[in-house]
Amino acid sequence: MKGMGNMLKEAQKLQNKMLKLQEELADEIVEASAGGGMVKVKVNGKQQVMNISIEKEVVDPEDVEMLQDLITAAVNDALTKSNDLASEQMKGLTGGLNMPGLI
Repeated sequence: MKGMGNMLKEAQKLQNKMLKLQEELADEIVEASAGGGMVKVKVNGKQQVMNISIEKEVVDPEDVEMLQDLITAAVNDALTKSNDLASEQMKGLTGGLNMPGLI
């Protein structure tokens, strides 16, 4: 029974570390761009879009689809980078164990 108590304490420590990591990830910002930097997106480590900037030159009322594609590409790239950042930091916390869904 003593081993079970130690295991529960360790699980609680890990949970507290994960909560702290999640808070820290909210402050981590990654940036991605599309169209040679014409569209830029900033996302935090919790996969929340923080900012989208669009250069005036890329706004063409006759080609809205291109702008939509550039925004989509930049957002998806930023989200991928943010997810990679969270995964990398989680590896350090879990000793490299793959624990999907924890962040």
